[in-house]
Amino acid sequence: QLNGEKRNFDFPTTESDRGGYGVNYFFVKNNRFYQFNDVIKVPWTSKELKIEYATFRDKTLPGSEEKWKVKITGYKNEKVAAEMLASMYDASLDQFQPHTWNTPTIWAYYSNYEVWSGNYNFSLVQSNQRAHQVHATKSLVKNYDQLFSLHPSRLMIFNVAPRIVKDEEMMDANNLQEVEVTAGIGMVARQRQRKNIEYLTTDTTALIPKEERPAQQARQVQIRKNFNETAFFFPDLHTDSAGAIEFSFTIPEALTKWKLQTLAQTKELAFGLSTKEVVTQKQLMVQPNAPRFLREGDRMELSAKIVNLTDKEFTGQAQLQLFDATTNQSIDGWFQNMFPNQYFTVAAGASEAVKFPIQVPYLFNKALSWKIIARAGDFGDGEEDAMPVLTNKALVTETLPLNMRGTGTKNFKLDKLLNSSSSETLQHYGLTVEYTSNPAWYAVQSLPYLMEYPYECAEQMWNRYYANSLAAMIANSSPRIKEIFEKWKTKDTSALLSNLQKNQELKSVLLEETPWVMEAKSEDQQKKNIALLFDMVKMSSELSNSFEKLKQLQSENGGFVWFAGGPDDRFITQYIVAGIGHLKKLKAFASGQEAKLKQILASAIPYLDKKLKEDYDRLNRSKTDLKKYVPDNSNIQYLYMRSFFPDFPIAKVSQPAYNYFKKQSQLNWTKQSKYMQGMIALALFRAGDIKTPTDILRSLKETAIVNEELGMYWKDQSNGWFWYQAPIERQSLLIEAFQEITRDQKTVDDLKTWLLKNKQTTDWKTTKATAEACYALLLQGTNWLTNEPNVEIKLGGVSVSSSGASQAEAGTGYVKKTIEGGKVTPAMANISVTVESSKVPLQGDSGSWGAVYWQYFENLDKITTSSTPLKLSKKLFVEKNTDRGPVLMPVNDGDELHVGDKIRVRIELRVDRDMEYVHMKDMRASCLEPVDVLSEYKWQDGLGYYETTKDASTNFFFNSLRKGTFVFEYPLFVTHTGNFSNGITSIQCMYAPEFSSHSEGVRISVSE
Repeated sequence: QLNGEKRNFDFPTTESDRGGYGVNYFFVKNNRFYQFNDVIKVPWTSKELKIEYATFRDKTLPGSEEKWKVKITGYKNEKVAAEMLASMYDASLDQFQPHTWNTPTIWAYYSNYEVWSGNYNFSLVQSNQRAHQVHATKSLVKNYDQLFSLHPSRLMIFNVAPRIVKDEEMMDANNLQEVEVTAGIGMVARQRQRKNIEYLTTDTTALIPKEERPAQQARQVQIRKNFNETAFFFPDLHTDSAGAIEFSFTIPEALTKWKLQTLAQTKELAFGLSTKEVVTQKQLMVQPNAPRFLREGDRMELSAKIVNLTDKEFTGQAQLQLFDATTNQSIDGWFQNMFPNQYFTVAAGASEAVKFPIQVPYLFNKALSWKIIARAGDFGDGEEDAMPVLTNKALVTETLPLNMRGTGTKNFKLDKLLNSSSSETLQHYGLTVEYTSNPAWYAVQSLPYLMEYPYECAEQMWNRYYANSLAAMIANSSPRIKEIFEKWKTKDTSALLSNLQKNQELKSVLLEETPWVMEAKSEDQQKKNIALLFDMVKMSSELSNSFEKLKQLQSENGGFVWFAGGPDDRFITQYIVAGIGHLKKLKAFASGQEAKLKQILASAIPYLDKKLKEDYDRLNRSKTDLKKYVPDNSNIQYLYMRSFFPDFPIAKVSQPAYNYFKKQSQLNWTKQSKYMQGMIALALFRAGDIKTPTDILRSLKETAIVNEELGMYWKDQSNGWFWYQAPIERQSLLIEAFQEITRDQKTVDDLKTWLLKNKQTTDWKTTKATAEACYALLLQGTNWLTNEPNVEIKLGGVSVSSSGASQAEAGTGYVKKTIEGGKVTPAMANISVTVESSKVPLQGDSGSWGAVYWQYFENLDKITTSSTPLKLSKKLFVEKNTDRGPVLMPVNDGDELHVGDKIRVRIELRVDRDMEYVHMKDMRASCLEPVDVLSEYKWQDGLGYYETTKDASTNFFFNSLRKGTFVFEYPLFVTHTGNFSNGITSIQCMYAPEFSSHSEGVRISVSE
């Protein structure tokens, strides 16, 4: 008991108290309870190591041989047996991604939490006194060995000495992200450009008097070549008997600041960390400012900074030497290096710039080796490196899509080819035409996707069954169809290639250089599995196997679960039962399967009837105004599903609910989405109502967009998060509605055309969308698969025809022909496409499509913009600082930029349809340096894309590109003076290379 007095309490601290401990005290005054907690900190100084440098230089010469000695001691300066990790790298890399080691913190510190309750005469004490055990979950990510950084936050220690949960010790990587800086020209284009080109060589440098070349002096100056960014990495250094570590290395020759990091540890888990900086420098230093690359025709001043670190002014001479990197021959004269020797005077502790004007010649598009050497009295320095010289010509691909509906003749014109003779520098490379006379077969090639999905949920198990049932029906519908399958397996194996893999030579970037290699391989495998899908013996086995697995996912109450062990799912059940309704309507039950499916229906339909009654009862219990209620999507999906099975009577207890929701749907269809309107129309039509479905379809036609190429579709085509926000499934259902209710074959063919055109530029992404699309395309209305149109394409006097089975692919009727560059003429720009019936009249107004690709070489600054369904516009802006803040000023033709200007590139892209797997490449001038050099995934205005920076271009990869207008911007800095080609911006859909475009080429001028 304390009465106005102070009392001291002594707590002896021992080694066992490392990490700290807590003191809790409380008192009562005036019937009020007070509680306080204190933490006594006892640091883990016994687990600290000291790293001292016995021999070490923080300033040294580039390329010097170093031998350093490190001494490691314990916290009482005692000798210890330790191992050490040591590394040193160029500290300038930290501006991209800081790289710092941390001492592993595995020795826990006390964290106190304790509650004393005064409500029960202090008899209740609550405290947590042990580590929380967190059960580890199995990770599917494979982690490789990484640098130390243990997470102390994984430990929760309460009120006692630490008890480490070893399963929770985690390691964290401090990885340095790579900057990809490789040549920005494609290898294929480079090889093509070199055909029929003779390189110029020179044995002498006529414009430079030999007496001005101090060759003997140059040999005496150290020419720095080794610019490795990592000086050393020693992971396993051990102390000797004296507790010291010695290691030797040769420091690279860059003039820079280096970051040295050492991390030591003992068997007792004591740790020490040290970070130091080392500078490599010389009394006289030459620091060239060379660009990443050059381009043919560029005129520039190659500059270098001469630095004087002495305390006296000096005067000297700098020299530029240029060599062909492949032959090591001097090419100063070819590059018009007319002033290779520049004199300089630099004050003490100052720097001066020297500049060498050069002109990059045409027909030199290979590696250039350069040396800049500076000498003043007894001081000298030099640097040697190489850079690529890119061709100023680009392989340009102009594309012209060829689209037809039905039969007849249609004329097209490739205007740029027609006017190609006006350019003296243009070289034809080739003209390719391809055409698919019956694209409906692409839907057949999608069927294997339904049977391959790896997850055994109810929806995908049903779609495996569904795909095999449709395949059996298709295969048995015509001997001709079976014959086509056999040709695909044996002869036309190219028919089973992924669309991403086709036409590699016509694409702007090789598939292997994109993020979509695996997607292409996946689609390729799906198509090759057609052979398995239409194997009749395997088909029967797959049907039985899929049915048994599907039946196991049906609960005792009749509902299907999504995955085994889960609750029954109303939507999944209605989806599967509606799918059975599709097979019933098509009479597509395989032999022996109808009775099995009736077993499923016998319990699934009563389950769904009961669910609808529960909805009705819930409305009544909540006292909803039944006259104003609008049925939800589940109610409407039920009515659509139920319309397939009038032979299954509705239970009397569910009949009022069915009648109510049918009536409300009939009265409120205008308040529903177009997808739901189609379901309502089919449900009411099958229930005997003619007027309402007719009104619904009339309204749908009035709000639709009809396009000769794209067919009929609706403006709101975006995907959503929910099952009823799916444009592919909606289009498929509306095909079913128009076919069954109005039998409007023209509208049905228009709707089918949009579905197929969607497949041309994208991939149907889900099993559900693929199943519905195949159902609508292959089995609704006219059978497009039986069509075998003859197609003739005329390009001037050259004809390409699908007649004659030797050159046309079976089924799709795909043909392709390439005309060599030497035979291409402007007259081939006038193109006509004729589609005619063969032996059997064509069914329906089916579409067909193809494309013409004209490839040519042209100087970048002479390339004009092209206009296709992809439209590109590129503009440069210079950022000016004003009283109002930064302002962007457009860079117009003839404007002059200045070194140090901040440039903002703005690319405007317009897309008239949804596309997938799109690559956009933006070239830049060699005088421009990118700010964003790390490759990363970006998100902008609802669009996600991958952006990667190369030496000569910035590349954008879009997995999905929706219809609309997009603007992309990124910053650059001007680094060199001269006149430069800025290249072009190009874009291409990798899935359908006929959809491509490019901007015009421009030149930019830069002064000081």
